[in-house]
Amino acid sequence: MPRDAARIYDEYLAASARAGDRAAWERLVARWQPRLERHAWRLTGDPDRARDAVQDAWIEIMRGLRGLDDVVAFPAWALRIVTRRCQRGFGHARREREGLAALAADRTDATAVDEGEQSVAVAQVLAAMRELPAAQRAALALFHLEHLGVAEIAIALDIPPGTVKTRLMHARQRIRARLEGATK
Repeated sequence: MPRDAARIYDEYLAASARAGDRAAWERLVARWQPRLERHAWRLTGDPDRARDAVQDAWIEIMRGLRGLDDVVAFPAWALRIVTRRCQRGFGHARREREGLAALAADRTDATAVDEGEQSVAVAQVLAAMRELPAAQRAALALFHLEHLGVAEIAIALDIPPGTVKTRLMHARQRIRARLEGATK
């Protein structure tokens, strides 16, 4: 994945926090708290459970940061800790959640001829995503919204890269089928 300014800044914050810079730690938490909560919400389906899992994860992240060998791996590493916290705290029973408001607020606007048409298209995609199983929805969101690569998603979700590719493929097929059915 290409490294943009935001990723480089996150790497700098992680390296500084690892070295004991409290201000860098606070900025890192402020930048990553919403992302980690969205990820936990996608996995648990419940905003309260998500906040609890992320709060517990921050303790583990703080303790383990000094042992993180490569700060470039911070995003996938932190997301994996949250994933494990969600699995540990709530078992493997993840229920589907009703809304994707956090995803909708997160999206970046693509160039469109008409904003109204774009809004309808985005609403249709979000509705289709809402119907995906939690595992597929999490992989798809990490890829398209958090801009992680397959290897990083594999680390974040604690699954093999082949499983990530399969989940992405199935998620895209389901969304495509839903959207093609909606336009007919």
